[in-house]
Amino acid sequence: MNTITVPPPDGSAVFSTYPPTRIDLGIGGMTCASCVTRVEKALMKQPGVSDATVNLATESARVTLSGVDATESLARIKRAVRDAGYEPRTIEAMDEEDDGRVMGVPRDLLPVLVGAVLSAPLVLPMVGDLFGRHWMLPAWAQFLLATPVQFVLGARFYRAGWHALKALTGNMELLVAIGTTAGWALSTWLWWRAAPGDMPHLYYEASAVVITLVLLGKWLEARAKRQTTTAIRALHALRPDRAHLLPDGVRRTEATDVAVDELLPGDVIRVLPGERFAADGTVVQGHTQADESMLTGEAMPVPKEEGDAVTGGSLNGEGAVDVRVRAIGAQSVLAHIIGLVQDAQAAKAPVQRMVDQVAAVFVPVVLVIALATLLGWLWTGAPLEEALLHAVAVLVIACPCALGLATPAAIMAGTGVAAQHGILIKDAQALEIAHKVDTVAFDKTGTLTEGHPRLLEIEAAPGVDEIAVLQAAAALQAQSAHPLARAVLEAAASRSIDVPSDAALEVQAVSGRGSQGRVKGALLALGSLRWMMELGASLGPLESRARALQAEGATVSVLASQTPGDAAAAATWAPLALLAFGDEPKAGAAEVIADLRAQGMRLFMVSGDNRGAALAMGARLGLRADHDEVIADVLPGDKASMVRRLRAAVVGDRLHVVAMVGDGVNDAPALAAADVGMAMSHSQGASADVAMHAAGITLMRGDPMLVSAALDISRRTVRKIRQNLFWAFAYNVAGIPLAALGFLSPVVAGAAMALSSVSVVSNALLLRRWRPPRRKVRVPAD
Repeated sequence: MNTITVPPPDGSAVFSTYPPTRIDLGIGGMTCASCVTRVEKALMKQPGVSDATVNLATESARVTLSGVDATESLARIKRAVRDAGYEPRTIEAMDEEDDGRVMGVPRDLLPVLVGAVLSAPLVLPMVGDLFGRHWMLPAWAQFLLATPVQFVLGARFYRAGWHALKALTGNMELLVAIGTTAGWALSTWLWWRAAPGDMPHLYYEASAVVITLVLLGKWLEARAKRQTTTAIRALHALRPDRAHLLPDGVRRTEATDVAVDELLPGDVIRVLPGERFAADGTVVQGHTQADESMLTGEAMPVPKEEGDAVTGGSLNGEGAVDVRVRAIGAQSVLAHIIGLVQDAQAAKAPVQRMVDQVAAVFVPVVLVIALATLLGWLWTGAPLEEALLHAVAVLVIACPCALGLATPAAIMAGTGVAAQHGILIKDAQALEIAHKVDTVAFDKTGTLTEGHPRLLEIEAAPGVDEIAVLQAAAALQAQSAHPLARAVLEAAASRSIDVPSDAALEVQAVSGRGSQGRVKGALLALGSLRWMMELGASLGPLESRARALQAEGATVSVLASQTPGDAAAAATWAPLALLAFGDEPKAGAAEVIADLRAQGMRLFMVSGDNRGAALAMGARLGLRADHDEVIADVLPGDKASMVRRLRAAVVGDRLHVVAMVGDGVNDAPALAAADVGMAMSHSQGASADVAMHAAGITLMRGDPMLVSAALDISRRTVRKIRQNLFWAFAYNVAGIPLAALGFLSPVVAGAAMALSSVSVVSNALLLRRWRPPRRKVRVPAD
């Protein structure tokens, strides 16, 4: 946050503070990588703009402002975009844009069809020559057919090219305008200087067909680009327009239909069978099942009872339920998901920076090559028209359309299909780094295990009542949300032990150790064996049993009571009982370990449990203790340091690339310390909101196999980026020399240039067929 001085009319100094602001702006008229570079330069020159990223595939810009008024700056930004030769638009207008139809034909296809109709008679004589027929049109007819194509349909190229010249830069339109104008002007000049009755060889068809092919390529490209945004459109479509509001929250038979935008937190709405939930909320009456597949990728419906959370956009099953609204609009889970996907698609991958640097100098270099081609052919004695045609071919085939689409098209397709399967990729950098991961560290509880431990056993000290121990432990844990606390409370409830809310006083949680408080006047502590050692408590006869329980894989806690000291002795802690807890591995946890190991990954499980319990669970998951793959006794605050140590290990001449997988709340520091943080979301509520912002990748359901899936889609997306960049460069690297040497005519060059953009986007769209690896179901033998 910056502070700037704004001079008021009276001349006194007034200090105004403006927070950093992000603006998303649609930009119409961009066609190639050079356009992207030009718009970014124009935006970065504006006062207060600290960062500007332009995406050709989405035809949008993301601008970050610091220390300036956003309203005034938006006007400056729009003017800068327009001065650069492009059309500023709002994102909403672009989303709702409907090209409409003219005589049943899509409006954006009409110029292509008109160009094809006018160009066909010019191309027909070329086809006739193949069969020995000479159908050459008169020069005046060729002129009348080619001129509207050149200057009416091609007017967009002149406008954009002129803006590029004014900015002392180049773009695709400038190359097309120069090349086709040269062909048209040459033909007109040959016709003008020909003797009466002579029929010179004209090149009107080359200019007209090139413009038509470029328009066709841009239309096909636009259609393909729209398909890359299907994930965003599908998520937007999940939002219902209307909701059935129960007035004043009273559960009446009749409900009032209102717009979803009018809902407020605390409202109660009725959701009928087959409808989508209009907002995030909690079921207050009824029971049903919810299809959350578009949000989490989970195909199986999720049962919903009273008190369960539901997510706006998910599909209600066969039961009618009343839901109390918890979050609406931008605060909803669906809005956060859409925002994350849009952020990832708008972001620029690190590799794209290199592409932008190339594009910045590409067009000027091509102009030099075209001029050299013209002069070179003239130097060899070729006629002017032949030399000019070769130079035109160089200009046409060199258009860097595919170069600007190679990376963003793949990122949009990859992040979109990942979101459809419950993998939210926060930014392009996380996507690009994830394919390099060679080390995966898992948090244990809630990630590899169910995270719902059960109280397996109570070992009371001699003379201590087991029921009294459980009642005291439940009183201490009554206000705690820790998984072990819930296990204690569930065990007490199963034995019908009543725990008043005020049974424990002065309760304090000790981070990473346990909790303490007064129950019936006695100061009690319930926590780990390590904490008991720090307190100086001696387990006495319980020590051997504690070791045995740990060896069996249980997590052991101790309930101890403090004995007040006197003037001669300090207070001491006496153990009352051992509480042994157990957890179960998640379905698919052992399989993902085996799958990642088969890919050559280093694997680690980081746990706060004692070493015995951690090793026992690690063995069940397939982790190898002799390879130090189980890291135990790690406090929550130390997990980040552990991740940094894993990163610092050198392999060959480089550091390891580490992915940390955790729940996104307790493990947030560790997720941030990793090269790639993966937050596993367990619910659709506040914890899911935290999880989405805690890591570069959020897994929207608690399936460990999504870790392998996230790494897989990252590798496939980066592979598509590399393939696209290869083909984009290959078209130019191979095509420019061929055109300069006379092996490509302008018509063939135009077709190749149009094909390059379409092929790059089509290749990226293949990612939409990706499906995450499925967990193998093991059928027990009879």
